[in-house]
Amino acid sequence: MATQTATSTLDRFFKISQRGSTPAREVRGGVVTFFTMAYIIVLNPIIIAGVPDVDGNYLGGGTQGEAFALVAAATALVAGVMSILMGLYANFPLAIATGLGLNAFVAYSIASQMTWADAMGLVVIEGVIILILVLTGFRKAVFDAVPLPMKTAISVGIGLFIAFVGLVNAGVVRTTGNASPPVGLGIGGTLSGWPVLVFCVGLLIMVALYARGVRGAILIGILATTAIAVLVETFADAGPSNGDPASTGWNLNVPSWPTSWVDWPDFSLLGDFNLLGSFSEVGFVTAVLLIFTLLLADFFDTMGTMTAIGSEAGLNDDDGTPEGAQRILVVDSIGAIAGGAASVSSNTAYVESASGVGDGARTGLASVVTGLLFLLATIFSPVVGHIPNEAAVPALVLVGFLMMQQVTDIPWNDIELAIPAFLTIALMPFTYSISVGIGAGFLAYVVIKVVRGKSAQVHPLMWVVAALFAVYFAIDPITDWLS
Repeated sequence: MATQTATSTLDRFFKISQRGSTPAREVRGGVVTFFTMAYIIVLNPIIIAGVPDVDGNYLGGGTQGEAFALVAAATALVAGVMSILMGLYANFPLAIATGLGLNAFVAYSIASQMTWADAMGLVVIEGVIILILVLTGFRKAVFDAVPLPMKTAISVGIGLFIAFVGLVNAGVVRTTGNASPPVGLGIGGTLSGWPVLVFCVGLLIMVALYARGVRGAILIGILATTAIAVLVETFADAGPSNGDPASTGWNLNVPSWPTSWVDWPDFSLLGDFNLLGSFSEVGFVTAVLLIFTLLLADFFDTMGTMTAIGSEAGLNDDDGTPEGAQRILVVDSIGAIAGGAASVSSNTAYVESASGVGDGARTGLASVVTGLLFLLATIFSPVVGHIPNEAAVPALVLVGFLMMQQVTDIPWNDIELAIPAFLTIALMPFTYSISVGIGAGFLAYVVIKVVRGKSAQVHPLMWVVAALFAVYFAIDPITDWLS
């Protein structure tokens, strides 16, 4: 009787029967979603833990290896808490974790200009602003300000940038030391060393699993490639590269079997942020532009993701708005704040939740299950420090492909949108800067509208943003002129 009562209460709270599902189906959907997106526990440390800030320090102030374990534990913790909150408050089958693309922007475009604490402070500010925009209803005005093809171009550009980062970190693409060409294939035009071979094998494994429709293809690929890397290192003894671009050793971690598989996680990264330090470090204009870039990518990703998941789950209304959209956006905004406060970068809605929905999930119970599995995963963070870069970065290439697929949604025959979109996509990897790509695209869009006599079609907010980016690009000559 007690079991039936508990099941009935669960059913009413999550509207399980009302949405045509069952508790078992929701649990299964939550597990599938976890295994589809659990790669972020490994991938987020690869992206942000191995990058030093402007002072040469890694997250947490220790070594790269120590930063890996800290970021892995905090990444799983925040993803777990926020996914559970999404399930309980919004009752929507949408899991949350550190946003790919957003973390790359924080690592390569923000932390290079300030300390990690200052960078995460910017992420917290961005989350607060998004929350205010959601609560005031201003989000629709912001959403309408940027043309849809430009939003698509930002996602595509970030995907291309992530893929490029993966190829560089694996040693497939390297600097040549010459003015032309500045980069090339491997060392002297050839792929050299066992680690590069491991990367290539790992990428083929991951692609094969994904092509076969295997759930959790990325996570399985990372684990399988790590095992291969350990065997290769055991017999080949490639050793570390020690930062030498001409080395054929392992780029980051030398693969080995962990001495312990589980340990009590270290959550010392929580609260390690400086809210306003960035403004004195890089100046007001630059800080504002960085915040806006974070906000733009985070905000529009969420809108698109929740609409797509709601559509697949049959939870959207006639206007295409998901049930409980306001609550979904509130939780997602809190996720951005929590991600910055925990030093793991902004947390956002994951389109990988579609895998759980495809397996039958229709309610927030699935998100709660996913969140609980993320919390359980925190005790396995010591394993991350033994995963070599070459085993994890194939995921960056595959994720880059997934993000690149949206390129067909850009109207390439419309010059007013195609040129700004092209500049956005091209300049992100070519300049190794996401903000540069976005700024160039925005500026080109406004300029083209003006020269074609269509300035009235430009949203007022786009004028403001374009002006800010113009100042951003010209900050050095402006500073020299003023001084």
